[in-house]
Amino acid sequence: MNIKRQTNSTKFKDFEKLSEIIRVRSEKMGPVYARHEFQGYGIWLSEQLHDKRHKSLYIKLAKEKPRGLLEEAKIFAKDYKTGSVNRGKLFMWKLGELEKEGKTRQTPKKGKSDG
Repeated sequence: MNIKRQTNSTKFKDFEKLSEIIRVRSEKMGPVYARHEFQGYGIWLSEQLHDKRHKSLYIKLAKEKPRGLLEEAKIFAKDYKTGSVNRGKLFMWKLGELEKEGKTRQTPKKGKSDG
């Protein structure tokens, strides 16, 4: 019996680049399909903010929050000068500020009557 053994030097010659592995894997996953409009908007919002890790959060926000607030917070987060590419934290902060501002406007002032 004549068995050839593979040496370690030939075994590990053909490494793939990490970027190539990630590209191939993302192509296998394919596009994301949204059944409802708010799902599509949430996915689009996560891509705009470079925060794909939290897609489900943006879908939930798109379903429950007024679109105007989301758009205003997105514009703020995208225009803000920062070193980070991920704008999710800025978006969530601004959304909270806008909601607080909206609640203070809606509460009626006590003590004064319109009559």
